[in-house]
This record gives sequence, structure tokens and C-alpha cells, in this order.
Amino acid sequence: MSLSIGKRRGLAQCSTSNQVFSVLALDHRNNLRYAINPGDPDAVLFDQMVGVKKKIVSALAPVCSAVLLDPEIGTAPVIYEDALPGNKGLVIALEATGYEGESVSRVSRILTGWSVGKARQVGANAVKLLVYYYPGIPQARAQEDLVSEVAETCQRHDIPFIIEPLSYSPDPGKKTLSSKEKCQVVLETALRLTRLGADVLKAEFPIDTDETPSETEWEQACNQLTAASQIPWVLLSAGVDYETYLRQVEVACRCGASGIMAGRAVWKEVTELAESEQMDFLLSTAAQRMKRLSDICETAARPWSVYYPSQNTSIYDWYKTYPENGEGKV
Repeated sequence: MSLSIGKRRGLAQCSTSNQVFSVLALDHRNNLRYAINPGDPDAVLFDQMVGVKKKIVSALAPVCSAVLLDPEIGTAPVIYEDALPGNKGLVIALEATGYEGESVSRVSRILTGWSVGKARQVGANAVKLLVYYYPGIPQARAQEDLVSEVAETCQRHDIPFIIEPLSYSPDPGKKTLSSKEKCQVVLETALRLTRLGADVLKAEFPIDTDETPSETEWEQACNQLTAASQIPWVLLSAGVDYETYLRQVEVACRCGASGIMAGRAVWKEVTELAESEQMDFLLSTAAQRMKRLSDICETAARPWSVYYPSQNTSIYDWYKTYPENGEGKV
């Protein structure tokens, strides 16, 4: 496959010099409210969430390649107050938090008032879209159409598109998927959605590691995910504890992952601390965690350029025919 110049530059800005991703994920909204005040998340103030996000970015940006933020809480304060250094990539989420419909028939949507074009305009190096997805059910087609529409818009705006599908159970009598079911769903999802124009897959670990503790089976599942995905994939942390995520990252990277997008596994305890203790935790424990994860990616992850080999750059007058960005629909 090939990448446009803008997309290639965007991926380079979000990755390390070895062309692997070590991204700090901090686009949480409702999950952050629950983490700060589990008993009454609606009581959490906007300024509280902004303060936590600025601290996390300031402390951990030096040990990651890019930061994933949301447009509602994180992006503007972090940029305006220079919490994110200019030499670190910026990925901005597109989706509204949560979903429409019932829990067994989830539909994702773009945040009202937000778009690919606006993300590009404020300096994003890539955009990310979360979609709840279960292959084959009626709602899957609408989710696929949304992915295709965003992919087309990102192509026009020449910005990398990261797709984040999350599995769920469409059975009202079954709250979660079994480990075997989850593996099947994650693999089939990768097979279907990575054909639709995204540039990077942000994937769940393709097996329930509590139910299936064998690392041999973890490796098999990750190898299958690498085979199923037509684009580079990175591992999300999904709120698991750090030690579990560390083991998952080690397996994923040696089995073909191109890095990570690590969130709560790195920093979640900060929400339980007094404000006076938060920076100490972030600059010590959280930074050490992110650094260790980044080191694993540097030594073991598959470069994204394996999927997107360099193109001929000696074409004369290429700039005259290079397409201009159109106004995004999404």
C-alpha cells in the first residue's frame, strides 16, 4: 500500500525515529469522570478534568511519541498552556463519548460541532474514531458506512486515520463475550474494517487474558490479528492493570504490533490521589511505566513503514497535480 505525503508525514510525527508508535491515550471523558468520582461522576467539574489532563500530558509527553486527546476537555487547554511540546505528535478523537441505541445495538457518532477538517485546522497530526462493532448484526453496516465516510474525508484532508473498534455482546442475556468469542470478533473486525480506508488500527488485545492465561495462546491470537489486519495495528490498554498490560504489550509487539496507545494502565491511580501528590506520582511511577512500554515498542514492535514502503520522490512538478483538501463532510 502507499500513503499520500500528508498522511506519511502525519504518521512520522506520531511515531518514534524507528517508526513505531508509543502514544499516550488521554481522550477519556465519561471514564475520567467515573475515575475521579465513582460515586457521583456527574459532580465532577470541567476544570477538574482539565487539570488532571494537563498534569498527565506535562509529565508523560517526554516519554511518548504522541498524545491522543479529546476535543471537549483536553485539546484546547493542553495546547494553549503549552503542556504538549511541539516535537510530540497530536492525535485528536472524532467521536462523541458513549453511543446511541441500546447496549446490544450500539451506534457511534461524530461529536456534534466537530470534524476532520477542524482537527486538521487546529494542528492534529492524525485523527481517531472509536466505533462499537460486532460483525454481521444489522447495526454493523451503519458502523462500516461511518468508517468509510471518515476515511474518505481524511483522504481529502490528507491526514492519517486511526480506527478503534470496540467489541461488545449483542445478546441481551450475555453481558460480555467469552475469550473465544472475543478472539473471533476482534479478528473478524480487523479483517472487515481495515479494508475501509483507515491507516492504523487501534486494537483490543484479541483474547481475554484472565480467562485464557496461556501466553502461547496469546501469541497465536496476536499473530492471527497481524494476519487479519491490512494496516499497522497498535494495542490499546482497555483499563487493565499495568502489569497485565505490560505482558500484553510484550506479546503483541513480538507478534507484529506496531506499538501502543496506552491510557489508564499507565496513569489511572492519579485520579485517586490528592492534588498535591499527583505530579509526584506522574513524574515517577507513571513516567517509569510509559518509558518501559516505549522501550519495548522501540526494540520489538514492527515499524509502520513495513505496510507503507517509501515511494518514488523524484517526480518533477509533483506539486502541481497534488490534490487540494476539500471541505470535510464529517
